[in-house]
Amino acid sequence: MSNIKLNTLFKTVCIASDHAGYKLKEAIKDHLINKNISTFDMGPYNDQSVDYPDYAKKLGNRIKLKKSDVGILVCGSGTGMAITANKIKSIRAAVCYNLKSTRLSRQHNNANILALGSRLTKKKLSLQLVDVFLNTKFEGGRHLKRIRKI
Repeated sequence: MSNIKLNTLFKTVCIASDHAGYKLKEAIKDHLINKNISTFDMGPYNDQSVDYPDYAKKLGNRIKLKKSDVGILVCGSGTGMAITANKIKSIRAAVCYNLKSTRLSRQHNNANILALGSRLTKKKLSLQLVDVFLNTKFEGGRHLKRIRKI
């Protein structure tokens, strides 16, 4: 773990992937560490075949228990990870694919997990999406009422 970055909205970020997302997960982890953001890698620790639901559940439960503020999940499309994580109470995982979808996931939905597709989103854009996700505030107001209905 590294020192906490003072100008991010979140103190701790956990990250996990499956085998398809392993390489991008490692790039995102390095990106976060280089920005001095406290990062907890929940695996896998190599690119051997694994089942994405295992990692989505592990990361989602960590956030539910408030051991990390937010999380990042990476698989081939982002969808499998998001579907699995969203089964956990209080988790709001959003598959994001551009800057606007990422910003809105935080502003309107108060997403606490960013799900990325390594086969669909290039590394450079993925790193930008991570930065937007971690630095966008939830707007509250009318959106809070809707979040409470979930």
